[in-house]
Amino acid sequence: IETKFAGSSCNDLVTTDSAGTTIISGHFDKRIRFWDTRSDTTSRDILLQGKVTSLDLSRDAIFLLGCVRDDTIKVLDLRMNQIICSFSAEGFKVGCDWSRAAFSPDGQYIAVGSADGSVFIWNVSANKLESVLKEHL
Repeated sequence: IETKFAGSSCNDLVTTDSAGTTIISGHFDKRIRFWDTRSDTTSRDILLQGKVTSLDLSRDAIFLLGCVRDDTIKVLDLRMNQIICSFSAEGFKVGCDWSRAAFSPDGQYIAVGSADGSVFIWNVSANKLESVLKEHL
């Protein structure tokens, strides 16, 4: 067991390979950090506009999903190490530091809960809001 100093509170992390040599972490200080577990430092990081509340990795480990407190969902292409699209919508609000976003099993959709109890679903390939599931009483 080894401890890595992240420099900021870590809200979520994912591993990109079965050996666990690459770890990606999302932080309170608005950064996504990439770690090689065989070294003592981060290999790179990406600064976003808000605190990172959750991360999810596509099944093929090519795309990284980040839920951000600036009320956006970011999709990063890990091959290019850059954000390729950002999702937001009227009424969508990341209400807390433990808000989670996730890819569908086929990677074609993103689902995330909003502060008002609604679930927002985006179509990734069409780059559009597909549906808003409202709370039923």
